[in-house]
Amino acid sequence: MKRDRLPPGQRLVKNWPVLDLGNKPNLGLDKWSLRIDGNIKNPIKWTWQEYLEQPQVEIISDIHCVTGWSRYDNRWVGVKAAHLIETVEPWPEVKHCILQSYDGYQTNVSIELFKESNVILAFKWNGDLLSVEHGGPVRALLPGQYFWKSAKWLRRIEFTEEDRPGYWETRGYHNTGNPWKEERYQDD
Repeated sequence: MKRDRLPPGQRLVKNWPVLDLGNKPNLGLDKWSLRIDGNIKNPIKWTWQEYLEQPQVEIISDIHCVTGWSRYDNRWVGVKAAHLIETVEPWPEVKHCILQSYDGYQTNVSIELFKESNVILAFKWNGDLLSVEHGGPVRALLPGQYFWKSAKWLRRIEFTEEDRPGYWETRGYHNTGNPWKEERYQDD
């Protein structure tokens, strides 16, 4: 059975609305880095150049915001989360990834969701470098979740045994955020 592309409760938009916490960190590429640590065998810290040296993929995905909009056919380029996981080798007891941003934002995802084949650390959108307003230089992209799980301005990924709800999750948003199940809020 094929499902409709538009999850329940969503409306299709052509533009890409900008939502953030009011602070857009504008880092020069020479200042940006991504630290990956926690319960892993190989902690790393990628500079911009080291990030670009990783294998890159291009995917096309829809995005769905918890505020009710969806946008089809976004073309992304980035590094697969699965490649990152393979590189850092999390310990078997790891169950969660904590995504942290340069603006202080944080969100949590299970390692199972983070391993999905379409999850990437994106730096290009529709052929251009990702703009600052949309999370550049690098943002997480988890197309199977509401967009608040796709943290902008990625600074750190921590692999942990325990779940640590982030900014929106501690304010009543659902811990998983699956748009097909309408997991908007904790009571859903």
